Amino acid sequence: MNYILRAERKGFSLAEAMMATVVLSIAAAGVLLPFTSGEAVRVEGTRATLAAKLAGDLMEQIIRTPFERTVADYDGYIEAQGDVKDADGVVFTDSKYAKLSRRASCEYVYMPQESGAASARFILVTVRVHYSGKEIAAVRRLVSQ
Repeated sequence: MNYILRAERKGFSLAEAMMATVVLSIAAAGVLLPFTSGEAVRVEGTRATLAAKLAGDLMEQIIRTPFERTVADYDGYIEAQGDVKDADGVVFTDSKYAKLSRRASCEYVYMPQESGAASARFILVTVRVHYSGKEIAAVRRLVSQ
């Protein structure tokens, strides 16, 4: 008679099916969670790489400027969010540049041994790149005549 009761009962009960679903959901979350955080790290790394390249590009553009024009042309230089330009002055239209902005500052640097010098021989140039207002890259360089 015990055999007959088992034969009539095929499959899972609703409670067993619900428990299996809960256990599988927890296991799936544990397996997928590292992948989602890894994607966020990858995106942030890609963004930082792009920002470093943009900072380096603007720095090279500033360095190519004649020394006597550097401060006049680039101190307080700003490219607003979504208005970042390439070396030819054309605004990047790709969506990955949409939330990026750049700023440059230049200041004369006088060395202690030049206390009597009439003009500075060095300029400290700083280029900062921001993503949605948050600084993600900065490059500083001392430029000489």
